[in-house]
This record gives sequence, structure tokens and C-alpha cells, in this order.
Amino acid sequence: MSESCGSTLLLALPDDVFSIITRTLSPRDICNLGLCCRGLSALLVSEKVWFTQCEMVGIVSHREVVEWRQSVSSYKALFRFLYSVEPLMGIWVHQNPELGNVVYVMPGFLSVVGCRILPQELGPSGIEDDPILWAPVFEIFSDVDGSTAFFLHGREKGTNYLYPGSVKPADRTSNVLLLEVEPRLRQNGGKLLYSKSFVHPDKEQSRKISRSNSKLSRSQRSLQSEAAVPFSRLAFSDRRKLLEIVTSQVRLKVPPPANGPLFPPLRVEQENFQEDMVRLSKRRSMLIQMHKTGGGHIDWNAGTQLSSDPTQLELSEIRKSLDKSSGIHCSINEDDGHTQCKNRKTIGRYVRDSINQILGKSSSINGSKNGTSSSDNKYAQLHEFLMSGDTIGLTLQASSVRLSSYRAWPNMHDSRFALYKLPMRVPTAEQEYAGLWGGTFGWPPGRPTEDKPGKALFFLLLSYEKSEGQRLLIATKILEGTHYVLHPNGSAMFMVNIDEPSLDPFPWDKDGDSLPVNIKQAFLGEGIANGYGFRYPGSKPGSLFVLENGHLAFTWKESRAVLTLQRLNLQGLLRKGEEVSALPPIANFSYLTKSYSNVFAGIPNTSTCLSSPGFVLVP
Repeated sequence: MSESCGSTLLLALPDDVFSIITRTLSPRDICNLGLCCRGLSALLVSEKVWFTQCEMVGIVSHREVVEWRQSVSSYKALFRFLYSVEPLMGIWVHQNPELGNVVYVMPGFLSVVGCRILPQELGPSGIEDDPILWAPVFEIFSDVDGSTAFFLHGREKGTNYLYPGSVKPADRTSNVLLLEVEPRLRQNGGKLLYSKSFVHPDKEQSRKISRSNSKLSRSQRSLQSEAAVPFSRLAFSDRRKLLEIVTSQVRLKVPPPANGPLFPPLRVEQENFQEDMVRLSKRRSMLIQMHKTGGGHIDWNAGTQLSSDPTQLELSEIRKSLDKSSGIHCSINEDDGHTQCKNRKTIGRYVRDSINQILGKSSSINGSKNGTSSSDNKYAQLHEFLMSGDTIGLTLQASSVRLSSYRAWPNMHDSRFALYKLPMRVPTAEQEYAGLWGGTFGWPPGRPTEDKPGKALFFLLLSYEKSEGQRLLIATKILEGTHYVLHPNGSAMFMVNIDEPSLDPFPWDKDGDSLPVNIKQAFLGEGIANGYGFRYPGSKPGSLFVLENGHLAFTWKESRAVLTLQRLNLQGLLRKGEEVSALPPIANFSYLTKSYSNVFAGIPNTSTCLSSPGFVLVP
């Protein structure tokens, strides 16, 4: 009886039945179940079990799971990739520039693609038919074994580049996506040489650090690596400089075959679709190979060639590049392994002060006796950060942090190369209007007029909150397609009380096709208006109307201005959209500079609508 109630009962089940049972188990439970006995361990490597798990992740459809399996070793390997990138899927934002910094992460081909949606206007065809302009931000590919390969996109001096890096394991509830630099140890160990010009102003102290570090065992250095200084603890100038140096060294020029599509188009013509799938497969194989073998680096300490790994850059090379960019001439003394540096005579005091700031030294104007300023204690020193590794490279990290928010908009740091995730709630019976909506001002919806040939595209995130016993529906602006912004990112374009019906009539009886407008529901609320200034706008009364065709329309009562909205299928829009060139790599990930105008207007090949006059929101 005990045997029949044990693992033998599960082993006797048909594969199809067993795979259905595993739907109720988490991946951790499946792995733990495989530890019970050899029979279950062999059964749990079944393709059917992991095919079911791939479907349950929900990133791609059943058909795409089958197509992706052809390029990996097993469904278990495919699940490993899907599970690792699932927390990255969705909408990520940054508050700068104010017109919008919206990055949507969606499936590619055995990859996920981060797409920046550009502020833009729509033509006469409307949201569904006019191509949406977008620029690539990053891609994460799956290798044959399900491991990941990360590329940051960027454009410098008219040339498109890819910047390889690694992806850290993501928290399942990640709400912040960080671009960082990470020091690592080589697999065969090795001595870390500290350059005086880069990490420490004192020659004797630098010699002590180098000697003590060379005596560390592998295990000791691993413990040291675990206790490494986080990248976020460095001063902003150090973080930005490290990112600039690393991206300038690891970049790979995009070969012509890799300029193809980033994700499959919509299945309109089967013949063309299959051709595009072949191109996508070849592009993926090429980029994974570039990730593995491109950009070998020199070991400046030993004078030997390292194994090719473009995700890692020698620290000595970083120091050399930083010293060169800082205007310092350095020479290595091969006898004692230390670096001797001297300032070039043409370097002015302004440049020297900038160098000192990067190196963690104080400027001479501080007058500090020990050579450090009082502000240095707030940040970790650069040499402390670099002590934990031999090599350095880009890394993408998704983590979960405690964030405060105001009306569904997270409060963000201005000095972190980060994107912040917007929670996308699935519509329910009680919250049927939650989710992403897009729209334009004016009636009929999206129709241009003689004085305004294009309509500014707005993306709004609709969410529900409770305040003082009222159930509020809040429409938060995340993208604005005007030339010069009128209200900041995160503004509540309108708020309505869904428990308070509106008795105001809809201002128009006919739509753009001269058909009657049927109203299902109407709610009383207030819409944004000029009030206390840019950061603190006022509000005016209005009503939200739910139209028979499922669209929404908010009208301001006094001005009769109307904002019409429809639900968006962002994946479908981007697959039909128009790709444009990326920004320089670091700014392309997260544009931190404060701007109230369209910083994307100068991108080549973009539509002329990007430089159109500003759009007046509310009179």
C-alpha cells in the first residue's frame, strides 16, 4: 500500500496526465519533486512537462513556443530563458524628459526587445493604421542552453553599435531596471594591478593594496567579491564615467545582416512571414556568436591575450582609457608593477579639478589637509569598488525596491541610470477600464484639421484608487506627442468618481462617419488645466463618457475640449511600426537630462511630425 501511494503511482501515469498535474506546481516544486527518486528525476526532464511550464509563463503563444523550441536544446532550456526574462516584460518609464521616456519590453524571436516609443503625432489614419515610431534600447537573446546574452543599442557619430553585457537574475517583483558596471574575477584568478592615477593618490598605500591583494586566495577573493561595494554607492560622476568608458571599449559595430527586423511581423502573408523568420534566426545566431567571440581584450599586466569575452573589460584597460580621457599621461614601471603619472603641460586647472573629482580626490579649493572633501564620505571610493575584480563589464539588473508613488506615478531618482516599471493590472469586473490607453484631442477622434494636420499622440495609464471612501479612476500621462510639453510626466490628465454618474450631455451627436454617438455610461470628475504652474497644475470640472464602441472620451465642461481614448495592443502596433535610430548608448537606456522639448526630434529618418508646433491642451 505504501508503494502504491508513493512515487510509483506518479510514475505509472501517462505523460499527458502527468504534465497536466504539473500545471499546479511551481518550477521550484517540480525541481524539488525530481529530488525524491531517480524515477521522478527522469520523468521530470520530459519535454511535455517543460512545454507546459513554457506556456504557463505566458510571454509568447502556444505556436511561438513550438517555433522557439527549434533553436534551443530542450523545452527545459527554453523555460529557463522565459522564466529569467519574464520580470522584464511590460512598460518601463523615467520622468525625464517630460515629453516621455517610455520603454516597452516585448518578445522578439527567442529574445525580448526593449523599444522606446517616441513622442509623435498621428496622421489621418489614426492609431491603428499610422505607424508608431520607436527606437531599440536593448535586446536579450536566448542561447541554445537557455542562457542569456544582453546587448545595449546605441548610435555614435552616425554609426549603429551594439554594447554586449550580462543580465543578473531578476527579482520576480522587480520594479527598477538598472544599467550598471560590474567588476568580476577571471575564472583562473589573477592579480589586480591598481593604478595610482586611477584609484588612489598615495603611492605607498597603492603599493600596499596591490601586495595584499596578490596574496589573497581564490576563496578569499570570492568572499571579497561578495562584499563588494555596490555600483549605486559611487558618486554620479564616477558611475557615468565608468559607463562611458566601458561602452566606448566593448562596442561592436552592427554588421549589415544584423540590421534586419528585431521581432516577427504580424502573420499577414505566410510566405513573407517565413522569410522573415529565417532572417530573424540568422540574425540571432550571428549576434550570439558576436557576444561570445567579439572584442577580445589585452591583459596589460601579463601582456597576453585574454579569452574573447566582450562582456568583460580589463580593469587595466579601463584605467588606461580613463587616464587618456582625463588628459593624464601614464607609464607603467615594469619593475615594481606600479603606474607613474604626470600631468600634461597643456592641461588647465579646470580639467585637473574635473580629473580629481573623478578620482575621488578633493579640489584644491576645498583646503582639506588630508586631501579629501567632506562630501566624499557620502559615496564609496572608486578604488573600493574596483578592488573586487579583475575585469569589468556592463550588466542589466532588475530588482525590487521600495518606491513611493503619487497617483500611480513612482517617485524616481534623477541620478540613476534606471527605468521604473508601471504596474499593468488586468481589467476585472470592478476595474474594467484599468490598463494602457492611447488617444488624441479633438472631435472626431484622431481626425486632422486644416490648422492642425497631425494630432498629438497621448499614452495614458488608467488605474483605480480609493480616497476618502471614493473609488477614483485616474488617467496618468506617460507619453505626450507635442513639441513642447505642457504638463509633466505622471500628471493626472483626469480623475473621475466611478460611483458618481454624470448628467451632462455629450457635446456631439455624430462621429467622424456621421453615425450617431451612443453613450453607455458617464462619470463626473475633473480634468487637468492651467493653474498653479507647470509642476502643480490646476483642474476644471468635466465628465468621462463610455462610448458604445468601447472608446472613452473625457470632456472639459467649460471649454468643450475632448480627449478621446482607445485601448492599445502595443505589441501589434510596434510590429507594424517604424524603427528609427537610437540615441547614444547611455542616454538611450535612460535619458536623465531634464528637458521640456522633444529631444528625439533630431533623430534621422523620423517623421516630420516630431518637429511640429506645440499643441494647446486646455484653453
